[in-house]
Amino acid sequence: MGKTVSLSKDEFCRKVVDISQPGQQWIFNGRKPAVVDFFASWCGPCRALAPLIDRFAADYSGRVDIYKVDVDAESELAEAFGVRSVPTLLFARPGGRPHVITGLQPADTLKSMIEKLLEPAPAAMG
Repeated sequence: MGKTVSLSKDEFCRKVVDISQPGQQWIFNGRKPAVVDFFASWCGPCRALAPLIDRFAADYSGRVDIYKVDVDAESELAEAFGVRSVPTLLFARPGGRPHVITGLQPADTLKSMIEKLLEPAPAAMG
């Protein structure tokens, strides 16, 4: 059964995006879609969201990576993504730009966003 994975800055740089290079563009390092939950232990909405995030980790095990970043322990990551309030969720798919939402969202909204990560990427215009 899938579980959420807590990330340190080093793990985040390997698994999601390397923020150590100044001015580097977003290049998602994952091989499958990912959701990153920026949270704080003192945050009520974050605590309310945690069981949903854990359920999605189990429901989408093997298809979507679900990560957690404690903004107090990893303030540099929070700053790099402009996280000003928690919870903040980052949705990313390989080869795509991330989508970020802030605040506690209904389960249906989050499930829909995860499902969109699993859809085939739109073809490039050209």
